[in-house]
This record gives sequence, C-alpha cells and structure tokens, in this order.
Amino acid sequence: MTFPDQTPRAIVLFAHGSRDPLWCAPIEAVAAQIRARQPDIPVVCAYLEMCTPTLFDAASDLIAAGARQLRVFPLFLGIGKHAREDLPLLVAELGAAHPDVSIDLLPSAGEHDRLTALMAEIALA
Repeated sequence: MTFPDQTPRAIVLFAHGSRDPLWCAPIEAVAAQIRARQPDIPVVCAYLEMCTPTLFDAASDLIAAGARQLRVFPLFLGIGKHAREDLPLLVAELGAAHPDVSIDLLPSAGEHDRLTALMAEIALA
C-alpha cells in the first residue's frame, strides 16, 4: 500500500456484516470499482459484526501504512441505529486512538440522492 500524494488519504467502506460469506461480495465490488478508478487511493472494507476486519482494525492498518486522512463511507441504505449511534461512537474511538489523523464520517449511502435516483432508474429499466 502506497501513498503518493502530499496528504496520504484512504477510504474505508463500512458495512454491517453477515455470517453468509457471499454477503460481502457487493461491498468488495464497490472497493474494486474505487481501486479501478483511483488506484492511488487505498480502500478497504470493514464491518460492524460477523465479518472481519472491524473498522478499528481496518483503519489502524491504513494508518500504520501512512494514511493521514480517512474517509469512512457507511454502506447502509437505511439510517437506523447503527448509522446514527453506533458508527459515530466507533469513529470517535478511532479518532481518540489516532488524534493525528483526520477522519471524515460521510453520510450513509442511502442519504445520497444520486444513489436513490440510480436505484429508481434500475427498478424502472
């Protein structure tokens, strides 16, 4: 993992997790799309439960590799308790453990108008 730009940045895609090993495939596909479009920006997937790595472990690995700016993108369609309460606490813990790193918690995927428009387009096609 390399960080070629002036302020090394990375992305963590955060999802719920599942016992079903096939469940992670769409999350990993998003990561693969990011890598294909921006190979200079490291991206990893992290999960709340039932899958590894955790947010803390994934982010810590990126930080150990030199990341100084992290963007945490929650891949939740609904904005339930995990997105509203659990994730901000996890990000706060991560920030306390790594105060020298800028950590941006992005809005959940379901909050983005472009995504909901795309889903409507797919349904109508």
